[in-house]
Amino acid sequence: MGETLSNQSADSDSTLLVHKNLTVQFHNQLDTKWGNVCLMNITVPKVLLCLLLVLPASCSQRSGISRESGSALSSGSETEHAADAPSGSVKLTGSGASFPFPLYDRWFKQFSGEHEGIRIDYQAKGSGAGIKDFTNGTVDFGASDAAMTDEEIAQVDQGVVLLPMTAGEVVFAYNLDGVEHLKLSRDAYVGILLGAITKWNNPVIQESNPDVSLPDQPITVVRRADSSGTTFVLTSHLSEVSEEWANGPGTGKTVVWPDSASFVAAPKNDGVTATITQTPGSVGYVEYGYAKLTGMHMAEIENQAGVFVAPSLESGQAALANVELPENLRAWLPDPAGEQAYPIVSYTWLLAYRKYDDPNKSEALKEVVKYCLTTGQEVSDEMGYVPLPENVSSRVIQALEQIQ
Repeated sequence: MGETLSNQSADSDSTLLVHKNLTVQFHNQLDTKWGNVCLMNITVPKVLLCLLLVLPASCSQRSGISRESGSALSSGSETEHAADAPSGSVKLTGSGASFPFPLYDRWFKQFSGEHEGIRIDYQAKGSGAGIKDFTNGTVDFGASDAAMTDEEIAQVDQGVVLLPMTAGEVVFAYNLDGVEHLKLSRDAYVGILLGAITKWNNPVIQESNPDVSLPDQPITVVRRADSSGTTFVLTSHLSEVSEEWANGPGTGKTVVWPDSASFVAAPKNDGVTATITQTPGSVGYVEYGYAKLTGMHMAEIENQAGVFVAPSLESGQAALANVELPENLRAWLPDPAGEQAYPIVSYTWLLAYRKYDDPNKSEALKEVVKYCLTTGQEVSDEMGYVPLPENVSSRVIQALEQIQ
C-alpha cells in the first residue's frame, strides 16, 4: 500500500468542524413528492442553494430533525405530534443506522399522522451506536445495516428479533468538475480506498473511461468517522473481491483506513454527503438515497460478471433476486451474481426485543412494522431504496409473532 495505516486522524476535531461549517440545513417541503416531510441535515448542490434560502422557515420549526450537523438525525415525529397526542398514547423510541433514515423518517411521520395514539422518535446515530443503545435497553428498538451477530444477540436478556425493513445500495458518489459519467473497475475502487491510486488520471481509472478527460488531480477519499453499518456493507464487499483488502483493513463497522491527508472522515451518511459536495476532486461511499436526493454524480461500478452497472431500482432488485433469507432473516450479499446486479447491496434491519415489559409498546411496534412493510414499501423506490419482494415482506410480518 506504500502508506502507514492509522485511525488516529479519523475523528479529528478539525475534520468535524469543517463538516459542521459546510453543512446546509436541508429542510425541504415538497408536498407533491415527499408528503410534507422535512428530510435531514445534508448539504445540497450549490445550484440549489438559492432555492433553499427562500423555503419557508416554518419547516425548521416543525421538524424535530437535529440542528447540529455532528449530532444524530431525528425523525421528529414526537415533536410534531406531542402537542395533540392523547394522554394514553404510546411513545416508541429508537436509534441506529443513518443508511435508512430518509425512508424511516417518512414512514414514521406518515404512520404517526394516521395513528394519533402512537408517537415515534428515531435518532440516526449510526448502526454501532444503535446496537449499543438497543443492547443497553435505553430504546424500544434499534436499527442496523449490519445484522446483529450471535454474540451480540446473546448479550440481550429480552431476546432479539431481526426484521429486514428495506434494502439499499452503497454508491461511490464523486465531485469531479466536467466529469458527468465515470466508471470504476474493481481494481480502481479497491486501489483508491487502499490509498494506492491517488490521482484521477491514473491509468487504472483511465482504462475504463477511454472517452473521458480525467484531470491530473489528487483524489480525496471521504469515509465514515463513526461506527457504521454502511462501512460494514462496503468492507464486506471489498473483502470478498480483494485479497489485499481482506488481509489489510478487513471487514467491520470501523476499519483502519490509510493514514493520509487525502482521507477525510465525516459522521453518518449525511456528513459524508455534505463533505463530498463541498470538496472538489473527492469520492466517498453513501447510501443511494442520499446521493439521489441531492443530485450527486454516482459512478458505475464493475460487478461480478464484469459489467459496469449504475445504482438503480432495477440493479438493486437484480442483486436481491437470488438471495434466500434463512429462518433468522439474516443474509449477506457481499458480491451478488447476475449481469444486471449492482454489486454493493444490503438489507437493513430493525432490531426488536422478543419480550417487552409494556404490552402496549410491543403491540404498537408491531403495528408500525406492518405499516412499513405494506403501505410504506410503496414509497421506497422514490426515496432511493429497494422495496422488499412480497415473499420477503410476508416472512418478516410472520416474524412479528415472536414479539410479545
